[in-house]
Amino acid sequence: MADRANMLRRVQAADFAVEEAALFLDTHPKNDKALAYYKAHQALRKKTVDEYERLYGPLTVFGNESQTEWKWIDSPWPWEMED
Repeated sequence: MADRANMLRRVQAADFAVEEAALFLDTHPKNDKALAYYKAHQALRKKTVDEYERLYGPLTVFGNESQTEWKWIDSPWPWEMED
């Protein structure tokens, strides 16, 4: 379970970086360094989420990519996860 929690923290960190960069870009839309940072962290977030979902299942309903099964319900719900 520790590996899963660590990977989820990596997803959360990537989410935070992307959101913070987006907020900065809202007020500095012509900042090339900020845009490059945003794009790099957006790609890192996608890679991290894809890896998490490959190993543990979808993080959100949008991650359910199976054409034959509804995988969203296979993962533990937040209240079912152990520390």
